[in-house]
Amino acid sequence: MLDALIRFSLQQRMLVAAVACLLTAVGTWQSVQLPIDVFPDLNRPRVVLLTEAPGMAPEEVETLITMPLETAMNGASGVEHVRSSSGVGISVVYIEFAWDTNLMTDRQVVAERLQAVRDRLPAGISPQLAPAASIMGQILLLAMWNDNPDVTPMQLRTSADWILRQQLQAIPGVSQVIVMGGERRQYQVLADPARMQRLGITLEQVEAATAAAGGSGTGGYLDQQNAEEMLVRVIGRVRDADDIRRTVVSAEGQRAVTIADVAEVREGAQVRRGDSAAFMRQPDRTTWSGGPAVMLNITKQPGADTRKVTELVLQAVRQLQSSLPQGTRVEPAYSQKSFIDRAVGNVSDALRDGVILVVIILFLFLMNLRITFITLTAIPLSVLITALIFAACGISINTMTLGGLAVAIGELVDDAIVDVENIFRRLRENRLLQHPAPALQVVYSASVEVRSSIVYSTMIVVLVFIPLFALDGMEGRLFAPLGMAYIVSILASLLVSLTVTPVLSYWLLGTAHRLTEHESGFLRMLKRPAESIIRFSVRHPVLNLTVTAVVTAASAVMAVRLDRDFLPPFNEGTVQLNVLLPPGTSLTASIDINRRVEQALQNNPDVISFNRRTGRAEQDEHAEGVHASEYLLELDPRSSGTRAEQLENIRRALADIPGIVSAVEQPISHLISHMLSGVRAQIGIRIYGDDVDQLRKEADSMQKVLTGISGVRDLMQEPQVRIPQLQLQPDREKLRFYGLTAADISNFVQTALQGKIVGEVLEGSRTIDLVVRLQDADREDPLALERLPIRLPAGGVIPLSAVARISRADGPNVVNRDNVRRRALIQCNVAGRGLVEVVQDMQRSLQPLISRLPPGYTVEFGGQFESQRSAAARIMVLSLISLLAVFLLLCSMFRSVSLALQVLAALPMAFIGAVTALVLTQQTLTVAAMVGFISLGGIASRNGILLLNHYLHLVRHEGEQFTESMLVRAGLERLAPVLMTALTAGIALVPLVIAGHQPGREILYPVATVILGGIISSTLLDFFVHPALFWIFGRKAAARAVHNAHNDEETLT
Repeated sequence: MLDALIRFSLQQRMLVAAVACLLTAVGTWQSVQLPIDVFPDLNRPRVVLLTEAPGMAPEEVETLITMPLETAMNGASGVEHVRSSSGVGISVVYIEFAWDTNLMTDRQVVAERLQAVRDRLPAGISPQLAPAASIMGQILLLAMWNDNPDVTPMQLRTSADWILRQQLQAIPGVSQVIVMGGERRQYQVLADPARMQRLGITLEQVEAATAAAGGSGTGGYLDQQNAEEMLVRVIGRVRDADDIRRTVVSAEGQRAVTIADVAEVREGAQVRRGDSAAFMRQPDRTTWSGGPAVMLNITKQPGADTRKVTELVLQAVRQLQSSLPQGTRVEPAYSQKSFIDRAVGNVSDALRDGVILVVIILFLFLMNLRITFITLTAIPLSVLITALIFAACGISINTMTLGGLAVAIGELVDDAIVDVENIFRRLRENRLLQHPAPALQVVYSASVEVRSSIVYSTMIVVLVFIPLFALDGMEGRLFAPLGMAYIVSILASLLVSLTVTPVLSYWLLGTAHRLTEHESGFLRMLKRPAESIIRFSVRHPVLNLTVTAVVTAASAVMAVRLDRDFLPPFNEGTVQLNVLLPPGTSLTASIDINRRVEQALQNNPDVISFNRRTGRAEQDEHAEGVHASEYLLELDPRSSGTRAEQLENIRRALADIPGIVSAVEQPISHLISHMLSGVRAQIGIRIYGDDVDQLRKEADSMQKVLTGISGVRDLMQEPQVRIPQLQLQPDREKLRFYGLTAADISNFVQTALQGKIVGEVLEGSRTIDLVVRLQDADREDPLALERLPIRLPAGGVIPLSAVARISRADGPNVVNRDNVRRRALIQCNVAGRGLVEVVQDMQRSLQPLISRLPPGYTVEFGGQFESQRSAAARIMVLSLISLLAVFLLLCSMFRSVSLALQVLAALPMAFIGAVTALVLTQQTLTVAAMVGFISLGGIASRNGILLLNHYLHLVRHEGEQFTESMLVRAGLERLAPVLMTALTAGIALVPLVIAGHQPGREILYPVATVILGGIISSTLLDFFVHPALFWIFGRKAAARAVHNAHNDEETLT
């Protein structure tokens, strides 16, 4: 069939050329239309349930809300993991589904289960599904501040809520805009207990009057108004604070009591559970702009184009700038687009530089513009065909797909090199004959001659990449697009070599008037030592193979001793800094302490901007307490220090600030860790049990042991401690006597202290909450709380202390659960050592403590370690299966087990260089490096196929025998294609290796290092090992293969 394809292409030359031109045009157009992102879609299907429960303690939230929700979600279709966090007044439940499920279907499953459990939840509690957003979807963080002190935080927050947020939320692709910081405006009715007691007014009366202050309605229609009907409206909505003040609370007696008589009515700020700030270094490098700020966190919808959405958001912000208070600045505090542009740009530069190096290598070997041109056409055609496939399959351009092309770029010309080199040689030999054959026939015969080598070597490359598509989880999502780009481009280059290359060879070489010797001086110079090496290999085969076996064994020992990690460290240009204070710290104290952190960061010359978010925003799934702060730091890309040095400098600066625990990582790395296991660090140690205090005690003991382990960084416990509480315990007997219920007391206290939203004030299209609560001074005074009057059902009032006892106690600040069990968590990152080795040290060190745990308490190690272990095991098993498939394919090609094994001998030769390269560059064995080993298996086999196939060809078709001279002739005739294919494949990876720590290239750096090292060693050893193997083990097998092939031909003809 393939011979027919070559024949058809040569017969229909104009058609082939026209189709190639059409593919070039359409592929170019499609390539600029493809979406661009930093990584493939890594979004794990996950649904988040948020439940606000004002006033509830964590234990109550856990029992009354979280546990019923967990029970309802466990066992639902596709659910793999359920995690939860029950904090003060909030429950967050994370429901993680299998990777192959559809997010919209998953949300429907959760909604159905949620409907069934609503009746079992406390009255007024309504769980909400968080918006459908990608877990990697925090694409932009906008900081909004004003250096003018006359512009208040409330003005900034109001502008953010009603100008920016409303417009940004409407942009296609935006899933959610979370606003944090500033002062959220409210109309507040602050009841005065003293005045209420003097006038005999209760808090319930104030609440009811405030709720009734605004009332609009309709009286229907008047029909008998000439020929028109008239709508009757009652316009009673509240317009300002004076309308509230004049509202009557009680009309008993001679004078009506209004809200103004018993409460202060004002426009004030909502009780804050979070704060934010932003700072930017000025161009003079010595001063800073910024301070307290409003932050807008923009998340994108799954599948949305990050760059496009970011550009639309920034464009909208520029258009809305004139609507903001004078002097307000809105700046990107974090932009994923910046990382995407840097990363994709760096990989694209590596791709471009690789192409340039390939061109140089080809010309050095060929020294013929026509042959070089024919060979190079494979690169653009293959890449553009790949772009067409990407467009058809909905695949984006990202660092992994570009990385697949970068790895393949040198191999795209391999098939064309083998084909055009053989065509040129056969045309030149044909010209020397007394009766030369037609050029078209020679081109066809020469293409068919190497067709088997080209096709089989390409099929082997495809087979060795199969394990990438069998990886599951995040690693599968990450590396499968690399394999897709590689395989599609390689198959495209095979198609080009079977169609376009023969046509161009006929046009440019077959019709040429003169075919000069195409060997360059560089190639002739290489042939002399190559001949000596081949003869040495044949004459001393045992010595060669023994030395190679010893070196391979030594490399295996080095490989076993390599440290192991999940992924190489990223270099995003942005650093995430988490700062924790003791739980129970007030927001005011937290802000004060964080000012010292801010000062330390401003003193760091590498930091050019940073922002801080303390606590949480409304309807934000990151339900952190006010003791927790998260910073995003933008570092100077021109800094002379390495990324590791910059992170260590930040850690050292913060170590001098007492009372804080800090962890330094990078935003995308943080999100990947959180997505993999719910742990916001590389390693997470979960301790499961029932008692929160016992869990904390065990975690404290384990943390002390872990402190001394080498390589551990940012060691911290998830803050799960007891915090002070003011507890009110109703007296059941007195409640019965006065005709009250515990719910009456709970609602009363909630309104008094937490405040209750009883209505809204309309200001044009804006709605402002109307809240009733006690005055600030009385909210902080327990004695004032005791004296608060409660209206009795039968009339009259009593103080709160008459039916409830108020006392001080403590309770957990949060209760975290994992798969229906309470848990404590110790987490850390790793630096200077391999992830797996650090985990193994941890397991050994903690074993005595684990063995002494109380009954029912267990420990589980998680984080990236889990993913590394499962990915490594899967790659190992699938690689063996892939290797078996390659072996069967080689047996089919050569019809000999011995010859097939000789081709596979290239693998240990490549293994030597790959391991040596990792050791010399001081890299760990990551999943990315394993992908490099997979790629290397197919690349290294090509040379052996070329050599052995040519041995058989010379014997079958050119009268040679299996002698030393034949091996020398075959080696020299195949020296050019072997070296060119190896060098082009290797040289194209040099840009990725030289600047491997740049953003975007870091995850491809191990892949490129392994392949380049393996190509160098396998190519250098090819002419030492393959002739020796063939001389000892291959001559009889080759003779049988030639004999069998001859018999088969005679039988079939």
